Amino acid sequence: MSSTDTSSSSDDSTDTSSPSDDSDSSDSAFVVKTPATRVHARRLFDGMPPGVDRIGTLPDGVLHYLLSFLPVQEAVRTCVLARRWRHLWKSTTGLRIVGANGPGSVRDLRKFVDHLLILRERTDLDTVEIGFSKFREEDVPFVNLWIRFAVQSKVRALSVCHKNANQPFRLDGLPFASRYLTTLGLHGARLNGTFLDFSSCPALDDLKISSCVINVSKIVFRSLKHLKIFHCRSSLHHRVRVSAPCLVSFKLDGFSSRSPLLERMPLLETAFLNFGATLHQTSQDICLHYSYSGVFCRANDDSCVNCLYNDGSRNSSVLLGALDNAKHLQLMSPSGMGFEMVPYIQQPKELITQ
Repeated sequence: MSSTDTSSSSDDSTDTSSPSDDSDSSDSAFVVKTPATRVHARRLFDGMPPGVDRIGTLPDGVLHYLLSFLPVQEAVRTCVLARRWRHLWKSTTGLRIVGANGPGSVRDLRKFVDHLLILRERTDLDTVEIGFSKFREEDVPFVNLWIRFAVQSKVRALSVCHKNANQPFRLDGLPFASRYLTTLGLHGARLNGTFLDFSSCPALDDLKISSCVINVSKIVFRSLKHLKIFHCRSSLHHRVRVSAPCLVSFKLDGFSSRSPLLERMPLLETAFLNFGATLHQTSQDICLHYSYSGVFCRANDDSCVNCLYNDGSRNSSVLLGALDNAKHLQLMSPSGMGFEMVPYIQQPKELITQ
């Protein structure tokens, strides 16, 4: 674990390169984002002679952070490197509960992870990533237990990813309650009960839901600013209501059932909506008049439940009524669905239709 100092004067220059753009596609690797941390690592070893265990001389806090990037199995194995490393894995700032060679079955992870959670120090966690590709019904309580452990450990960024979205994983119906959670990612899950009631998560800022079955009547956010819903569906006969009054950016792409009913979003700045699913085309959002006459009702018929709903004070567009304040709005639809309502919303600074 030693190395020879080969740094040159050019190495001390500040790195001004910008990070690569993060793709919002649900097909990309499902990764929890954490606040960027800039560390001038080269200067940590200035003046240290060659042949010294440089990594081993780093502060415990730095080593805990570095170990958090390893799968938990690999992080624990570092205990054999030297006496200094014997207990470092017990206090890592993050947990990557995935297979050592990538997401595997929950059955392969269960025994190891259960012992890990018992032996860990009761320190707070910054990040937790849970990823797997196979599960049996008896595995469900264990994964839900891991999630609850993360929440109890004051996790700030949490990701739960089931790779096989064709067999969605059932998360328990208990609501989240955390004053610390800021970022949440869910992939390949079946969401029931009050699981998506985030009214007790005042710090939640960023949520991404992809390839999930959303079977909840209403999703409530108190502080959420960024919401992304990719390639999801619902088995309900009514629309899923979304209440997010603090939302700043919203992306909805490929919802294969009735699109969610969006309540007022007065702070919204940017919105991207792709109506209709890419794999399971649906007509449940298309104007009822258009389906039999070829002419849109243009929000003039209260009986057209696919276009209008009453928010308690007035009729609003089901799909666009919440987007009045958006400064940048992009609409995509294979059938032109939703575009007939554009004249009835406040014109955004930038409007793109495809």
